Amino acid sequence: MAALNDEQTMLRDMVREWADNESPVTAFRKLRAAAPVEGYDPAAWRALSEMGLPGIVIPEAFGGTAFGYLSLGLVLEQLGRNLAATPLASTAAAASAIVLGGSDAAKAEWLPKIASGAVIATLAIDEGPVHDPAKISASVSGGKLSGTKAFVAEGDSASVFVVAASDGLYLVTGDTGVTRAPRHMTDSRSHAQVTFDGAPAERLGDTKLTAQVIDRATAITCAEMLGMAEQAFHTTNDYLKTRVQFGQQLSTFQALQHRMAKMFTELELMRSAVEGALEAIDAGRSDLDQAVSLAKAVASDTLHLVSREMIQLHGGIGMTDEHDAGFYIKRARVLETMWGNAAFHRERFAQLNGY
Repeated sequence: MAALNDEQTMLRDMVREWADNESPVTAFRKLRAAAPVEGYDPAAWRALSEMGLPGIVIPEAFGGTAFGYLSLGLVLEQLGRNLAATPLASTAAAASAIVLGGSDAAKAEWLPKIASGAVIATLAIDEGPVHDPAKISASVSGGKLSGTKAFVAEGDSASVFVVAASDGLYLVTGDTGVTRAPRHMTDSRSHAQVTFDGAPAERLGDTKLTAQVIDRATAITCAEMLGMAEQAFHTTNDYLKTRVQFGQQLSTFQALQHRMAKMFTELELMRSAVEGALEAIDAGRSDLDQAVSLAKAVASDTLHLVSREMIQLHGGIGMTDEHDAGFYIKRARVLETMWGNAAFHRERFAQLNGY
């Protein structure tokens, strides 16, 4: 477990309190029923923006707080516990590309707007049904970008796109040459197919920058997965302690105790791997790509296990829409595949180590 400083502890506790009081799972249920075009609650986003959360990885010179990726991970973990639907992860990932990129003009124009929450930004990377950064055909000619991105998180509402082309990352703003088609996914969150047809684009960096940004997006996705897995575990544990069957609490059955113990140990490993990846980014370690792939592989396997067991151990009630278990497993399956599934990252980890 990472050693947190006082500011990080206060940040974590503040967001946890806000999520529990202002954005419980019931808020997500209402959002799903309302199905807003944005895919999130604008009022909730304004509240998070007032806390300064969109600027966590943005330098102070551009209106951010520069708290780092571990701090961002703590925030996303707490939001993930309650399945809070916000564009924070996508916006922060896109902001990281602008921060790391070579365009001073883009930094000056867009980072203050992103830090204030006035602008929603996102990454547009993958062009197929699975994550494969080696297969990118989008191209730029004469400052105009063309290509189609299959699954873009927050693609419905974003006004700033960081787009991967075959030769690197580009910044596309506005709707000129941009067409969006909503994707209705099982997690009831914002996803869109975005087509760029001669969209004006500003170069941020080469393919090395693309890889760096994908690693950051992957790591912060793992943080949301950690929060979901922790909450799914505790919800299940509480249920076993209160549900009586055959005249006994379910928690007294040894077979169920063993299953909970396995999940507990896997969660501890998951936390270590996820926080290790976020700390590797903050420290600028040379092996951060390995740390990120390790975190995503472990996070995907663990969240898959815990979300599945949440339904299994709740029995029939876990299969109903009235129970929250279905929300967790649906969001889990989307995040497990986002930025590469466990098999993808195990293979990548092996390749990075020369196997």
